[in-house]
Amino acid sequence: MNIRNLYFCSLALLLLVLAGCAAEPQPIPYGQANCAHCNMTVADNRYGAELVNDKGKPYFFDSAECLMAYVSEQPEQGEKAAFLLVTDFTRPNELISAQDARFLQAKALPSPMGMYLTAVADEAAATKMQQEIGGRVLTWNEAVSAVENNERPD
Repeated sequence: MNIRNLYFCSLALLLLVLAGCAAEPQPIPYGQANCAHCNMTVADNRYGAELVNDKGKPYFFDSAECLMAYVSEQPEQGEKAAFLLVTDFTRPNELISAQDARFLQAKALPSPMGMYLTAVADEAAATKMQQEIGGRVLTWNEAVSAVENNERPD
């Protein structure tokens, strides 16, 4: 093998290794993983959440409020995260960007940790649900504040 072929083979191998190290979301292993914040079993596929750090390691949460509490208590983890994801309640098992999601906080929808936060993909879906069952619609930052202040619906 000449030097040129060895160079290209080495370059190709390096690119494959680097591609394998890319941070990517992982499917939440419901019933098998424990929440990285409260240590409860992640069980309800309508409420799971995930943080993937900058090195690609996934952390699973049983609810959006546990993810919010985790990044509030460890802001460097949230700032360096490659992904902050929550499950879209209207499409169980489908992860969406936590920062882009809307959160309906309604007494009619109890979430696993009792903050009554339910994530949906967008404002329209949240507003439709709000019209049907009440509550208030929050952005990511507003929901994080609600968790930090332990605000629950009346």
